[in-house]
Amino acid sequence: MRLHFYIGVFIGPFLLVAAVSGAFYALSPQLERVVYAEALTGTVTAQPLSLDAQVAAAQAAAGLETAPAAVRPAPEGGTTRVMFTDPALGASEHRGVFVDPGTGAVVGDLTVYGSSGSLPLRSTISEIHRSLGLGEPGRIYSELAASWLGVIALTGLGLWAVRWRRARTGRRARGLLLPDTTTNKYRRALSWHAATGVWLAVGFLFLSATGLTWSTYAGANVTDLRSTLGWTTPALETTLHPAQAPAATDEHAEHTEHGDHHDHTAVAGAASSGGSFDAVLATARDTGIDATLLEIKPSPETGVAWTVAEIDRSWPTQVDAVAVDPATGQVADQVRFAEYGIMAKLAQWGVAAHMGVLFGVVNQVVLAALALGLAAMVTWGYLMWWRRRPTRPTGMTPGSAPARGALRRAPLPAVAGIAVLAVVLGVFLPLLGISLAAFLALDLVLGALTARQSPPTTSP
Repeated sequence: MRLHFYIGVFIGPFLLVAAVSGAFYALSPQLERVVYAEALTGTVTAQPLSLDAQVAAAQAAAGLETAPAAVRPAPEGGTTRVMFTDPALGASEHRGVFVDPGTGAVVGDLTVYGSSGSLPLRSTISEIHRSLGLGEPGRIYSELAASWLGVIALTGLGLWAVRWRRARTGRRARGLLLPDTTTNKYRRALSWHAATGVWLAVGFLFLSATGLTWSTYAGANVTDLRSTLGWTTPALETTLHPAQAPAATDEHAEHTEHGDHHDHTAVAGAASSGGSFDAVLATARDTGIDATLLEIKPSPETGVAWTVAEIDRSWPTQVDAVAVDPATGQVADQVRFAEYGIMAKLAQWGVAAHMGVLFGVVNQVVLAALALGLAAMVTWGYLMWWRRRPTRPTGMTPGSAPARGALRRAPLPAVAGIAVLAVVLGVFLPLLGISLAAFLALDLVLGALTARQSPPTTSP
């Protein structure tokens, strides 16, 4: 109970910010479609322009001759995203030029972030959720919140179980499953806190576990653990065999090879990347890449294949990928989601569910409810702390912490088990370990000060 109290008081603000920003992020795809409707809406036509023509239009509008870093063909009713590297942008950011596939008109020029393809609004919300907008140093905040969220959920479940065992039946027992609104202010806040927490605890544990995969320090340990246990996602081999590697690039030869399918302007626009987007996409389609959402990445180097990857993380998940030699049209390698190991699949699904894309709108609503539930839990926790304050006139004194000494009274094997578990978790989750050590140090200092201020006992 004392640990739960310390987490709530000192980590509560981090959890509150993470929860509110997470709720906004869960609903941000709909906000994007409203705010950036012009850039995301394309003309539906039976004869859309070739992909090469759209890339050429994007290059011309952006004033660039370099090949794009990636291209995402338009889904039904949408626009094609042609993404270019830009040294003025941050890590994982690209300049996205949006082309109407029906008319070839450029309808948007926005910064696109990460594999999710977030536009500026969602990227800003994500940055607040991930690092408070402070960059890499700010990620300590989100890692601290994710590290302690699982612990506070488990300790809360333990406290709930103790109260349930004591209450067993009657109004107090019902107040642990459903909020009791008939009691005093303190117990009313406690009832809301306990009842909400027990229903949402599994969701909190899920958010903690999946959120840590993005963190700086714990995330590196998770990656190392997955690598050691062979739980990693299979990698696509893009290096072409020397015999397959194309000779010196001949733009006119490239045009001739695909001249029956694309107009001259289109191929000239794509020639700087050493191949045709339409031809590579057609090869990928022939191998079974059939998702609506795709990303094509050309390679600026000879001897390296282009990649076509499905990027639909919803259910059923479509993330197959193929490597295609742009010169010969041969498939160099392919990776199928069906061939992933079970742990790699679970990791893929967990990340997608954390982002709110696995089950569409249902996933978003559940995530938003979890996030807002967590924000309410933190608020009720602070209300309980305030309402436990002394009632006599002592100024703005909040409620005191639960009494110490329980650990000293616990059986030695239990204390040893707790110590071992704390060390293991503290090493694997470094920020949790450091902050736990800080809590213990603070508790020892407070205990020493309390002992010094207590009046000495006298013998009878």
